[in-house]
Amino acid sequence: MNKVFTAKEIEDIIAKGGDPNAAIKDAVLTPSARDALRDFANARNRGGLSGAVTATSAPTKQLNSKSSKAELEALFNSPYCQALKEQLCDIGRRLWGRAYVDGNGGNIAIRVGEDIALCTPTLVSKGFMKPEDMCLVDFEGNQLAGTKKRTSEILMHLQIMKRQPKAVATCHCHPPYSTGFAVAGLVPPTCMIPEYEVFASVAIAPYRTPGTPDMGKLVADLVDKHNTILMANHGVVSWSHNNVEDAYFKMEILEAYCRTVLVTAQLGVPAKTMTPDQLKDLLKIKQSLGIPDPRHGLKECELCDNDEWHPGVTCTATQEAVSFDAEAEKVVQAVTDQILDRKSTRLNSSHEWISRMPSSA
Repeated sequence: MNKVFTAKEIEDIIAKGGDPNAAIKDAVLTPSARDALRDFANARNRGGLSGAVTATSAPTKQLNSKSSKAELEALFNSPYCQALKEQLCDIGRRLWGRAYVDGNGGNIAIRVGEDIALCTPTLVSKGFMKPEDMCLVDFEGNQLAGTKKRTSEILMHLQIMKRQPKAVATCHCHPPYSTGFAVAGLVPPTCMIPEYEVFASVAIAPYRTPGTPDMGKLVADLVDKHNTILMANHGVVSWSHNNVEDAYFKMEILEAYCRTVLVTAQLGVPAKTMTPDQLKDLLKIKQSLGIPDPRHGLKECELCDNDEWHPGVTCTATQEAVSFDAEAEKVVQAVTDQILDRKSTRLNSSHEWISRMPSSA
């Protein structure tokens, strides 16, 4: 069987000064591995970098918002950030091509230092961005580099990164099926498709004006246990602990799932969902991948509870809670007998009273 190369393995080869093209002969490449190879080739063609590796490897010294202006400018214009800028443009084209954004909507960010990030610009269609359009900001939203103005919704991305230290990249857009659930105020039902269960953990944040600190806080409050957030009456934002493409993938997975759920609902038959045991297997895979999910540790009957979507599973009482209590049963029986006896006495009295009434002519 041919070896499968991931993006991390390609980047490791590059980081050691090797040529990944020599290592991948007859190998199978994941989509992210192909992207890593493309970034490597682009960087080498631009600058004739021998090890090139500097094109995709993070700087050895991690910068922050207190670093000198010269250091920040050098980082912003480095081969490393150039490769990330191209990734932002690539993801923007994918969002636009799938109609996940319209006009100049949507925004993307990548952490590049302790408290600094690259982000997309405002008022530019995601389908037509260029690397030179990108911006460098600190975690308070102050722009540190770039000629175009940073996205107006950057505070939400930065609050996610501040609340969730594992967040490497964030992606926000308005995919129509997912946004439909957000407008309806519904989290999609669960226990239907494995990819959704493994790679996405979805919650919904209340509506606030886009770009405001309140909006960012409400989203950030959910990211400890969820990696994909429906934004009521707005859209969706996702984060990844791997890379920006992975953040985008979560968007694709959610949108495809919401579309499938709506198609299923129109077929006129109840959806056939997984069993709790089947879901448990998927949650174990999810946990091994480091993906958060609030359902870890729930009771079996709670795992596939879709009560928000339609009346679904409810947890039954434990055996102890419904066990027979002989003493209580005696009391109940005695009270019941008294009530029946009183009713019988009143009924007999009524019959006697009626029998003494004179008959009508």
